[in-house]
Amino acid sequence: MNALANPALFTPSWHAELELAYALDGATTRPVQRRHKGPLRVQKHLHAEGPEVCQHIIVHPPGGIAGGDRLDLSARVGEGAWAQLTSPGAAKWYRAASPAFQNVELSIEAGATLEWLPQETIVYSGAHAELTTRIELADGARLFYWDMAALGRPAAGERFAEGHFQAHLDIRRNGTLIWHERQRIEGSDGLLDSPIGLAGHPVFATLIVTGEIDADLLERCRELPCAGRGDLTQLPGLLVARCLACEALHARAWLIDLWRLLRPALLGREAKPPRIWST
Repeated sequence: MNALANPALFTPSWHAELELAYALDGATTRPVQRRHKGPLRVQKHLHAEGPEVCQHIIVHPPGGIAGGDRLDLSARVGEGAWAQLTSPGAAKWYRAASPAFQNVELSIEAGATLEWLPQETIVYSGAHAELTTRIELADGARLFYWDMAALGRPAAGERFAEGHFQAHLDIRRNGTLIWHERQRIEGSDGLLDSPIGLAGHPVFATLIVTGEIDADLLERCRELPCAGRGDLTQLPGLLVARCLACEALHARAWLIDLWRLLRPALLGREAKPPRIWST
Protein backbone atom coordinates (compact mmCIF):
# COMPACT_ATOMS: atom_id res chain seq x y z
CA MET A 1 0.00 0.00 0.00
CA ASN A 2 1.44 3.41 -0.89
CA ALA A 3 1.24 6.63 1.10
CA LEU A 4 -1.36 8.17 -1.20
CA ALA A 5 -3.71 5.25 -0.63
CA ASN A 6 -3.22 5.44 3.11
CA PRO A 7 -2.87 9.03 4.41
CA ALA A 8 -1.59 7.69 7.74
CA LEU A 9 1.61 6.64 5.95
CA PHE A 10 2.17 10.07 4.40
CA THR A 11 4.33 12.54 6.28
CA PRO A 12 4.62 15.95 4.61
CA SER A 13 8.14 17.35 4.66
CA TRP A 14 10.13 20.39 3.56
CA HIS A 15 13.17 20.09 1.33
CA ALA A 16 14.98 23.41 1.30
CA GLU A 17 18.22 24.57 -0.30
CA LEU A 18 20.27 27.74 0.02
CA GLU A 19 23.43 28.59 -1.94
CA LEU A 20 25.45 31.67 -1.02
CA ALA A 21 28.67 33.13 -2.35
CA TYR A 22 30.65 36.26 -1.50
CA ALA A 23 33.39 38.14 -3.33
CA LEU A 24 35.63 41.10 -2.66
CA ASP A 25 34.81 44.14 -4.82
CA GLY A 26 37.50 46.72 -4.16
CA ALA A 27 37.41 47.05 -0.37
CA THR A 28 33.81 45.77 -0.08
CA THR A 29 32.59 42.21 0.42
CA ARG A 30 29.44 41.67 -1.62
CA PRO A 31 27.08 38.71 -2.04
CA VAL A 32 27.47 37.43 -5.59
CA GLN A 33 25.17 34.43 -5.36
CA ARG A 34 21.96 33.89 -3.43
CA ARG A 35 19.89 30.99 -4.69
CA HIS A 36 17.18 29.39 -2.62
CA LYS A 37 14.69 26.60 -3.10
CA GLY A 38 11.99 26.01 -0.54
CA PRO A 39 11.79 27.64 2.91
CA LEU A 40 15.40 28.61 3.50
CA ARG A 41 16.76 32.05 2.67
CA VAL A 42 18.68 35.09 3.90
CA GLN A 43 17.56 38.56 4.81
CA LYS A 44 19.04 41.62 3.09
CA HIS A 45 22.80 41.73 3.59
CA LEU A 46 24.26 44.25 6.01
CA HIS A 47 27.57 46.05 6.38
CA ALA A 48 27.12 46.97 10.04
CA GLU A 49 30.89 47.12 10.63
CA GLY A 50 31.81 48.79 7.38
CA PRO A 51 32.24 47.52 3.82
CA GLU A 52 34.83 44.83 4.58
CA VAL A 53 32.43 42.48 6.43
CA CYS A 54 29.20 41.27 4.82
CA GLN A 55 26.65 40.01 7.33
CA HIS A 56 23.75 37.75 6.42
CA ILE A 57 21.01 36.37 8.65
CA ILE A 58 19.84 32.90 7.60
CA VAL A 59 16.10 32.39 8.05
CA HIS A 60 14.07 29.18 8.04
CA PRO A 61 10.48 30.52 7.81
CA PRO A 62 8.66 27.38 9.07
CA GLY A 63 10.40 27.92 12.40
CA GLY A 64 11.00 24.24 13.09
CA ILE A 65 12.29 21.04 11.51
CA ALA A 66 10.16 17.90 11.47
CA GLY A 67 10.59 14.31 10.35
CA GLY A 68 11.54 13.98 6.70
CA ASP A 69 12.67 17.62 6.39
CA ARG A 70 16.00 18.28 4.73
CA LEU A 71 17.97 21.52 4.77
CA ASP A 72 20.95 21.89 2.42
CA LEU A 73 23.04 25.03 2.82
CA SER A 74 26.28 25.97 1.08
CA ALA A 75 28.38 29.13 1.32
CA ARG A 76 31.55 30.08 -0.52
CA VAL A 77 33.68 33.05 0.54
CA GLY A 78 35.92 34.24 -2.29
CA GLU A 79 39.53 35.28 -2.04
CA GLY A 80 40.06 38.09 0.46
CA ALA A 81 36.33 38.46 1.26
CA TRP A 82 34.78 38.34 4.76
CA ALA A 83 31.32 36.94 5.50
CA GLN A 84 29.53 36.65 8.83
CA LEU A 85 26.54 34.30 8.96
CA THR A 86 24.16 34.02 11.89
CA SER A 87 20.49 33.26 12.59
CA PRO A 88 17.59 35.14 14.21
CA GLY A 89 16.80 32.51 16.82
CA ALA A 90 17.08 28.90 17.86
CA ALA A 91 16.59 26.08 15.36
CA LYS A 92 13.98 23.67 16.71
CA TRP A 93 13.93 19.98 15.78
CA TYR A 94 10.52 18.51 16.58
CA ARG A 95 9.44 15.08 17.75
CA ALA A 96 8.94 12.83 14.73
CA ALA A 97 8.78 9.21 13.62
CA SER A 98 11.51 9.63 11.00
CA PRO A 99 14.85 11.47 10.77
CA ALA A 100 15.32 15.05 9.59
CA PHE A 101 18.56 16.21 8.03
CA GLN A 102 20.73 19.29 7.77
CA ASN A 103 23.74 19.41 5.47
CA VAL A 104 26.11 22.43 5.53
CA GLU A 105 28.98 22.89 3.06
CA LEU A 106 31.31 25.86 3.67
CA SER A 107 34.23 26.87 1.47
CA ILE A 108 36.68 29.64 2.36
CA GLU A 109 39.20 30.65 -0.29
CA ALA A 110 42.72 32.06 0.12
CA GLY A 111 42.86 35.06 2.46
CA ALA A 112 39.10 34.94 3.08
CA THR A 113 37.30 34.91 6.44
CA LEU A 114 34.08 33.21 7.48
CA GLU A 115 32.36 33.66 10.83
CA TRP A 116 29.72 30.95 11.27
CA LEU A 117 27.78 32.05 14.37
CA PRO A 118 24.29 30.50 14.46
CA GLN A 119 22.13 30.50 17.54
CA GLU A 120 21.40 27.25 19.34
CA THR A 121 19.85 24.04 18.04
CA ILE A 122 17.06 22.70 20.29
CA VAL A 123 16.37 19.00 19.84
CA TYR A 124 13.03 17.98 21.33
CA SER A 125 12.67 14.61 22.99
CA GLY A 126 11.55 12.18 20.28
CA ALA A 127 13.29 14.09 17.48
CA HIS A 128 15.67 12.29 15.12
CA ALA A 129 18.18 14.97 14.10
CA GLU A 130 21.10 14.27 11.77
CA LEU A 131 23.48 17.15 11.01
CA THR A 132 26.52 17.12 8.75
CA THR A 133 28.96 20.02 8.32
CA ARG A 134 31.93 20.04 5.96
CA ILE A 135 34.32 22.99 5.82
CA GLU A 136 37.05 23.47 3.21
CA LEU A 137 39.84 25.98 3.90
CA ALA A 138 42.41 27.23 1.41
CA ASP A 139 45.82 28.65 2.32
CA GLY A 140 45.42 31.69 4.54
CA ALA A 141 41.67 31.15 4.96
CA ARG A 142 40.34 32.03 8.41
CA LEU A 143 37.41 30.44 10.22
CA PHE A 144 35.52 31.37 13.39
CA TYR A 145 32.94 28.64 13.98
CA TRP A 146 30.61 27.67 16.76
CA ASP A 147 27.64 25.43 17.37
CA MET A 148 25.35 24.86 20.36
CA ALA A 149 22.96 21.97 20.95
CA ALA A 150 20.27 21.71 23.64
CA LEU A 151 18.82 18.23 24.16
CA GLY A 152 15.24 18.30 25.37
CA ARG A 153 13.64 21.38 26.89
CA PRO A 154 14.89 21.72 30.47
CA ALA A 155 12.78 24.81 31.16
CA ALA A 156 9.67 22.75 30.40
CA GLY A 157 10.93 19.80 32.44
CA GLU A 158 11.53 17.71 29.31
CA ARG A 159 14.53 15.36 29.25
CA PHE A 160 15.90 13.91 26.05
CA ALA A 161 14.25 10.54 26.64
CA GLU A 162 13.62 9.40 23.06
CA GLY A 163 14.99 9.88 19.59
CA HIS A 164 18.58 10.65 18.65
CA PHE A 165 20.96 13.50 17.86
CA GLN A 166 23.76 12.88 15.39
CA ALA A 167 26.36 15.42 14.23
CA HIS A 168 29.34 15.11 11.89
CA LEU A 169 31.94 17.85 11.47
CA ASP A 170 34.91 17.72 9.09
CA ILE A 171 37.35 20.60 8.48
CA ARG A 172 39.98 20.36 5.75
CA ARG A 173 42.85 22.66 4.83
CA ASN A 174 43.89 22.26 1.18
CA GLY A 175 42.17 18.88 1.14
CA THR A 176 43.93 17.60 4.26
CA LEU A 177 41.64 16.68 7.16
CA ILE A 178 42.53 18.80 10.21
CA TRP A 179 39.38 18.22 12.32
CA HIS A 180 37.15 15.15 12.32
CA GLU A 181 34.35 14.79 14.84
CA ARG A 182 31.40 12.44 15.22
CA GLN A 183 28.65 12.63 17.84
CA ARG A 184 25.62 10.43 18.36
CA ILE A 185 23.44 10.58 21.45
CA GLU A 186 20.37 8.41 21.89
CA GLY A 187 17.41 9.34 24.03
CA SER A 188 18.03 8.23 27.64
CA ASP A 189 21.63 7.40 26.68
CA GLY A 190 23.90 6.85 29.67
CA LEU A 191 26.19 9.55 28.27
CA LEU A 192 23.59 12.17 29.22
CA ASP A 193 24.44 11.78 32.92
CA SER A 194 27.84 10.09 32.84
CA PRO A 195 30.84 12.10 34.09
CA ILE A 196 32.64 11.09 30.86
CA GLY A 197 29.69 12.37 28.84
CA LEU A 198 27.45 15.39 29.43
CA ALA A 199 27.44 14.94 33.22
CA GLY A 200 23.79 15.93 33.50
CA HIS A 201 24.13 19.05 31.33
CA PRO A 202 21.57 19.10 28.50
CA VAL A 203 23.44 21.83 26.58
CA PHE A 204 26.83 21.47 24.94
CA ALA A 205 28.74 23.83 22.68
CA THR A 206 31.89 23.87 20.58
CA LEU A 207 33.94 26.80 19.27
CA ILE A 208 36.72 26.32 16.70
CA VAL A 209 38.97 29.12 15.44
CA THR A 210 41.87 28.93 13.04
CA GLY A 211 45.13 30.34 14.38
CA GLU A 212 47.09 30.30 17.61
CA ILE A 213 47.15 32.59 20.62
CA ASP A 214 49.78 33.24 23.28
CA ALA A 215 49.67 31.83 26.80
CA ASP A 216 48.49 35.10 28.35
CA LEU A 217 45.41 35.35 26.13
CA LEU A 218 44.67 31.67 26.59
CA GLU A 219 44.67 32.20 30.36
CA ARG A 220 42.40 35.26 30.03
CA CYS A 221 39.96 33.14 28.04
CA ARG A 222 40.03 30.42 30.68
CA GLU A 223 39.30 32.99 33.39
CA LEU A 224 36.02 34.05 31.75
CA PRO A 225 33.08 33.09 33.98
CA CYS A 226 31.08 30.16 32.66
CA ALA A 227 27.71 29.15 34.16
CA GLY A 228 28.56 25.52 33.61
CA ARG A 229 31.85 23.92 32.55
CA GLY A 230 34.06 25.41 29.87
CA ASP A 231 37.67 25.22 28.78
CA LEU A 232 39.95 25.76 25.78
CA THR A 233 42.70 23.80 24.06
CA GLN A 234 45.32 25.21 21.70
CA LEU A 235 46.15 22.76 18.92
CA PRO A 236 48.51 23.37 16.00
CA GLY A 237 46.64 25.93 13.90
CA LEU A 238 43.32 25.49 15.72
CA LEU A 239 41.92 26.81 18.98
CA VAL A 240 39.09 24.67 20.35
CA ALA A 241 36.68 25.55 23.18
CA ARG A 242 34.06 23.30 24.78
CA CYS A 243 31.19 24.10 27.10
CA LEU A 244 28.61 22.15 29.10
CA ALA A 245 25.67 24.10 30.53
CA CYS A 246 22.19 23.72 31.94
CA GLU A 247 20.70 26.42 29.70
CA ALA A 248 21.47 27.50 26.15
CA LEU A 249 21.68 31.17 27.12
CA HIS A 250 24.56 30.35 29.48
CA ALA A 251 26.52 28.56 26.75
CA ARG A 252 25.79 31.36 24.27
CA ALA A 253 26.94 34.05 26.72
CA TRP A 254 30.24 32.22 27.24
CA LEU A 255 30.83 31.80 23.50
CA ILE A 256 30.10 35.48 22.88
CA ASP A 257 32.54 36.48 25.64
CA LEU A 258 35.20 34.29 23.99
CA TRP A 259 34.41 35.81 20.61
CA ARG A 260 34.89 39.31 22.05
CA LEU A 261 38.38 38.36 23.27
CA LEU A 262 39.50 36.24 20.35
CA ARG A 263 38.19 38.17 17.37
CA PRO A 264 40.59 41.11 17.73
CA ALA A 265 43.53 38.78 18.39
CA LEU A 266 42.91 36.27 15.61
CA LEU A 267 40.90 38.25 13.04
CA GLY A 268 42.13 41.78 13.72
CA ARG A 269 38.72 43.39 14.25
CA GLU A 270 36.83 44.51 17.34
CA ALA A 271 33.90 42.27 18.15
CA LYS A 272 30.58 43.99 17.46
CA PRO A 273 27.65 41.65 18.20
CA PRO A 274 24.98 41.53 15.46
CA ARG A 275 21.85 43.43 16.50
CA ILE A 276 19.73 40.33 15.87
CA TRP A 277 21.29 38.70 18.97
CA SER A 278 19.62 41.35 21.13
CA THR A 279 16.10 41.04 19.72
